[in-house]
Amino acid sequence: MKKRILWLSSAFIISSLTYAQVMTPPPSYNENQTNKLDIYRAEAERINNLVHTKLDLKFDYAKEHVLGEAWVTLKPHFYATNKVTLDAKAMLISEVALVNGATKKKLNYKYDDLQLVIDLDKEYKKDQEYTLYIKYTARPNEVKQEGSLAINDAKGVYFINAKGERPNYPTQIWTQGETESSSCWFPTIDKTNQKTSQEITLTYPDKYVSLSNGTMKSSKKNSDGTKTDYWKFDKKHAPYLFFFGIGDYAVINDKWKNINVDYYVEPEYKDVAKQIFGNTPEMIQFFSDKLNYPYPWDKYAQMTAREYVSGAMENTTASLFHDGVQQKAGQLVDENTAEYVIAHELFHHWFGDLVTAESWGNLTVNESFANYSEYLWFEYKYGKEKADEHRYNEMFGYKQGDGPTKNLVRVHYNSREDMFDGVSYNKGGIILHMLRNFLGDDAFFKGLNKYLKDNEYGKAESAQLRLALEEVSGRDLNWFFNQWYYENGHPKLTVVSDYSSAKKKVKVVVRQDASKLFEFPFAIDIVENGKTTRQQVWVPKQAETVFEFASNQKPDVVIPNADQVLLADIDDKKPVEDFIAQYKAGKGNYTTRLLAIEAMANAQATNPKAADALINALDDSFDGLRIYAIHKLDTKSKTIVDKASSKLKQLASNDPKTLVQAAALSALNDANIYDATIFEKASKSPSFSVQGASLTGILKNNPSKINDLTTNLDNEVIKGSPDLAMALVPTWIKNNQLDKAALISESAAMYEFVKFQDPEKGKIAEQAFNWIMNNDTPDATAEIAKTYSRYYPYLKEQNPQASQAIKMMAEKALQVKTNATKTIKSATIAKQVEQLQDAINKMK
Repeated sequence: MKKRILWLSSAFIISSLTYAQVMTPPPSYNENQTNKLDIYRAEAERINNLVHTKLDLKFDYAKEHVLGEAWVTLKPHFYATNKVTLDAKAMLISEVALVNGATKKKLNYKYDDLQLVIDLDKEYKKDQEYTLYIKYTARPNEVKQEGSLAINDAKGVYFINAKGERPNYPTQIWTQGETESSSCWFPTIDKTNQKTSQEITLTYPDKYVSLSNGTMKSSKKNSDGTKTDYWKFDKKHAPYLFFFGIGDYAVINDKWKNINVDYYVEPEYKDVAKQIFGNTPEMIQFFSDKLNYPYPWDKYAQMTAREYVSGAMENTTASLFHDGVQQKAGQLVDENTAEYVIAHELFHHWFGDLVTAESWGNLTVNESFANYSEYLWFEYKYGKEKADEHRYNEMFGYKQGDGPTKNLVRVHYNSREDMFDGVSYNKGGIILHMLRNFLGDDAFFKGLNKYLKDNEYGKAESAQLRLALEEVSGRDLNWFFNQWYYENGHPKLTVVSDYSSAKKKVKVVVRQDASKLFEFPFAIDIVENGKTTRQQVWVPKQAETVFEFASNQKPDVVIPNADQVLLADIDDKKPVEDFIAQYKAGKGNYTTRLLAIEAMANAQATNPKAADALINALDDSFDGLRIYAIHKLDTKSKTIVDKASSKLKQLASNDPKTLVQAAALSALNDANIYDATIFEKASKSPSFSVQGASLTGILKNNPSKINDLTTNLDNEVIKGSPDLAMALVPTWIKNNQLDKAALISESAAMYEFVKFQDPEKGKIAEQAFNWIMNNDTPDATAEIAKTYSRYYPYLKEQNPQASQAIKMMAEKALQVKTNATKTIKSATIAKQVEQLQDAINKMK
């Protein structure tokens, strides 16, 4: 009986305790901690869930305001609530009401310029929907939050040349929601773990066109010179993916199956739009097949934007790109430099839009896949060596700066903007390639399919990716995720090999930096008499591991990381003669041959065999390595130039790739070798890069031809050839050709760095800087201000001394431009001063 009473008492106590829940987050989640790195960056708590968002937007171009009405439908996630908090930054709130059929009931609210806290009319229970009506004015220029290196501003909506004060410059409005900037133009719960359908009505001047998520259901012209477009998106996506864009665009129509694929470009580029974006339908098919998951949305459009604050953005069904993706035919002859980013934003429509990172700390489940899609597309379309070239460059980008000190998945960071770096993107993509190599293609891509289907139209984190891959493959992957996702860095290896003729064995010693040990599969090639044998081994978590392999004679070369899959720093201790053998053995392997070319180049001054092998590499089967070998030639060495000049002339004249021709012409310029026949023929090439390199050489040897050669020259030829631009600057300054100022803006902005590299060119760059700042040069000054804003935050972390040099140049620019306002009276020069001041204000 006693036991029964005690049990009942305990049950009563436990039952009572279940009602005494702690409803606040733990102290470690508190965002008001002094040291921001102490904050645990958890997934956002879901008290209410978005269900549907309806917006009616009009625009005040003069004030750069958005005049909005929002109908936001929500429901409690689990617990009953009588309040809702919406993100709404720098808005004027005119009305907040509960919608009940055709009637509205005013609600009480508090607003602090960041969040709108609304008292509901009653307590709502789980899954009980309610709709709020909010009338507001969005004022993007009043937004206080700042951007980052990757997304350099964060005011959500951007009016470009809104008053039309800049002649021959487009007027546009476009939005950028990532990270949490959609709440700068409509009230919402601006978190990655929210999903909502949407409707947007846009009223704007009739001379423009619009784009938004989903499908345009109607477009109506109004009597006041405006028109109203109605866009509807029925599926669910995160608020940061909401988008609209308005401006003067040519719309080029394409198709994938029965889905519209449209390209919005400035009218000047309408004839080449399909050369820029035209691979998109093939990409959609390729990615749909690769993932065994058809493209999940009702359309796909791509739009360009002036003064865009990032590279591109995967707004669902309506990706936005910086205007640099717009290229002319003479540039596209060389290559479509936008192709990788077009693939990147498209692949986000599975990884990021369909399945969204549950928190910014897990951003890599969005960005690593988009990054890796670039490799997948190049591999499919152009072959493995093109893909490996791209991957090698991505790896180099990750290793710069402090990337190796950061975890891939991070729950501690200063700002969510810090997640947009070479770790989330580059390293993430690189280790996905490692995972693919470990699991095999079949298991890897079936695992991705499972991850997508398990989490479609929802959210996910890295653990769910691991579980999906494990479920498909049957292999435990904790060893991989623990060291590559939840730890930082990469292996730092020293590899030495030796051959014992007595044992007839090759000994390969792999030493790891003991400060951080990894375990990993490792490919080692033993090349004997030109025949390669691959050894697959595991390197354990220990400072030194010794492997022995049978070999009948001393190998031609031992190649560590032979498949070039492992992300690592490898000090490969072997003589240059072995690297020459490695180059010969590396057929089909871009990185194996590149590392050999680098070793040969480093020895070219002292080792004739290395010099000869480097010159032979000018005939490499892959154009990217031909260019690399050209760039590695010491064009100041008479011995090297004498040996290489014939081959360089041949490449400049006849190589099937125009970028190789341009590189060879530039090398001839550096070596002071001028063949009038070759250079004058090249100056008539359809390729802008070839034109630029050839004209640089012609003007260097015949300065008097400057007017004849440049009178009708396309500006993009000059922009693509810094050496040519430098040659033309003195003439521009002499003739005060201010329409050319923007062509030299980046070199002018960074004149101190140009001086460091080449004092003579630095002197010209400084003259250009003073010329631009002393005159009314809106485009050039805007570009210079953007250059400072783009580079300063990166250099502040990686090279503080260089960042101070940027700040000094920006302050000098502001001083000179301010003085210029005393003598120049124009509507735009004050704006130029403001742009420079804004750039300096961001240098904190």
